[in-house]
Amino acid sequence: MKDQGKVKACALPIQYDPEKPMQVGGQAVMEGVMMRAPGAVATAVRKPNGDIVVKREIFKSWLETYKWLATPVLRGAVGLIEMMILGIKTLNWSAEIAVEEEEKAKAEKTGKPMKKQSNIELVLTLAVSLILGVAIFFAIPLVLTTFFFDVANSAIAFNLISGGIRVTLLLLYMWGISKLPDVFRLFQYHGAEHKSIFAFEEEMSVELSRARSYTTLHPRCGTSFLLIVMVTAIISFAFVDTLIIYMLGYINLPIRILSHLPLIPVVGGLSYEIIKFSAKHTETSWGKILVAPGLWLQLITTKEPDDQQLEVALVALKSAIGLDPLTLLKEDEPVYTRVYPAEIPA
Repeated sequence: MKDQGKVKACALPIQYDPEKPMQVGGQAVMEGVMMRAPGAVATAVRKPNGDIVVKREIFKSWLETYKWLATPVLRGAVGLIEMMILGIKTLNWSAEIAVEEEEKAKAEKTGKPMKKQSNIELVLTLAVSLILGVAIFFAIPLVLTTFFFDVANSAIAFNLISGGIRVTLLLLYMWGISKLPDVFRLFQYHGAEHKSIFAFEEEMSVELSRARSYTTLHPRCGTSFLLIVMVTAIISFAFVDTLIIYMLGYINLPIRILSHLPLIPVVGGLSYEIIKFSAKHTETSWGKILVAPGLWLQLITTKEPDDQQLEVALVALKSAIGLDPLTLLKEDEPVYTRVYPAEIPA
């Protein structure tokens, strides 16, 4: 997206209310960025030839469809599940676009049609991701703390140690994958997403020249959310363990797993409320302290993007908030795609 060219920056054709500013969110995907705005989701992906493919779809959250789900704490848990499903679907689509030319060549050579992931495969991917996440970041810390530390009946000590192990595993995992070339590029797109959102939120701008100047660290990032989940889990699980020890007189590993596991969605919901609250008070001294650990973690999960990557993020943002000209022409179509010719030379 150059200041001049086929993909032009332009003034926003939306009503801006400073009391109720439009909030947008996003996610880095393979060679691109997904942006979510009220009523729509748009994903932009850079093809190997440099062109940008954009997919925009009408999106209505479960929280809007079923108002009772918007209850505090519950809305966070529901939103987390919803975004996981949307995120995996978007990642799979971006992967298809990013390797489309390679897959076409294979299909022509072998005579077999290009393979696309089915809904069943998407469900299995989501299930496996959840199981691995729970095993690595939930069960393993409990097992290690039980067998290597003699603090089983001390609710606070046990959960501080297991929480510390959980955070350590998260940091090692994030740091380790950041060294992989493909993940490093993904983290660059993550940085491009944040810069674009900052430019929009601060200046209502979708210009490359404005987005370029912003930081890659954003207080509403999902990375910050993960860290808040870890801290909230320590407090919540310590409280539950205290009640169990009080009622039974003891607690062991099976009881801990069975009592903590159902609380994971609740911890997610509480964490959502905390990050939502802290994001509104980032200008206060205590607010800055609250969001600081999450911003530090983003030093690992976001990298400085180049102009090509930032261009992709801005194209996704423009499409999501309705600046794409086809938004008006195809407003009755739930999903459409288009291709922007490459603007910034490789």
